Amino acid sequence: MEVADFLEFTPRTIINITNHYIEGGLLKALEDDPRPGRPVKFDDRVKSRIVATVCSSPPEGFDRWTLELLKEHTEREGLVDQISKESIRLVLQEHDLKPWQEKMWCVAELDQDYIDCMEDVLDVYQRAYDPTRPVVCIDEKPVALQGEVRDEKPMKPGSVRKRDGEYTRHGSANVFCAVEPKKGKYINTVTKRRTGNDFAKFLADVGRRYSEAEQIVLVMDNLNTHGKKSLTRFYGEERGGELWNRFEVHYTPKHGSWLNQAEIAIGMYSRQCLGRSRTDALEALKKKTKAWNRIANRKEITINWEFTKKNAREKFDYR
Repeated sequence: MEVADFLEFTPRTIINITNHYIEGGLLKALEDDPRPGRPVKFDDRVKSRIVATVCSSPPEGFDRWTLELLKEHTEREGLVDQISKESIRLVLQEHDLKPWQEKMWCVAELDQDYIDCMEDVLDVYQRAYDPTRPVVCIDEKPVALQGEVRDEKPMKPGSVRKRDGEYTRHGSANVFCAVEPKKGKYINTVTKRRTGNDFAKFLADVGRRYSEAEQIVLVMDNLNTHGKKSLTRFYGEERGGELWNRFEVHYTPKHGSWLNQAEIAIGMYSRQCLGRSRTDALEALKKKTKAWNRIANRKEITINWEFTKKNAREKFDYR
């Protein structure tokens, strides 16, 4: 069973949890019935060693600590004679440790340039909503084009959808993403490449969609194509310059992509539109993306950004 393999439980445990849920709901599934006999207890010394182990590098050949590895290590080191994987799981749960999860978090040296860029972007996010000067965040995402070798087996009662692990490669595509967080407006555009010319055309499209705005406040990372030169090279000095002047540009600092709310919008698009399905052609990806844009914009899902300069100064301990 896929769930059992992922959680490192036995199939019988998954079946028991499912039956408990059916019989008594979520609470019944989460809480075990009282068991006979004296409960197994481990002192703080054992727990602290387990915590220290899971926070250290895993054995060679493994990317992370698994419950099975922790069990073997704990018993081999003589911390206890015997311990179950469930007992280790409870120790990890008690200390809010999840070795199977990770987040990308990289902050460069917190020099004055980084602070200035960060606080500039955070100031932009604190502005009151103004339709004449909308705040729009931009980013892009590469997408692999893959085709199925064999047809999927559709989901039906009692079984999950099945898909073959083998696939065919059909190159890659790029998706430019623009989001107006306070309005819940999304613009995702599929392109074959991510060149300066592609960026120039996308920015022109954003400008057309905000034709009634006095100026568009733009937040994006400082990629080499994200500049005035891309527009003047493609549209010429006069037209490219006029288009660039439609924007009030604010760059996130290096290693500061977490400050770009377009990252949140791309996450939504990736989960809801792309998911785990495979798309083998550029036109098919464009069609899916257009449909997602239409629904997302109808719902007007806003992004509630709460991280402020005050939070930044507390988080990074600077004044």
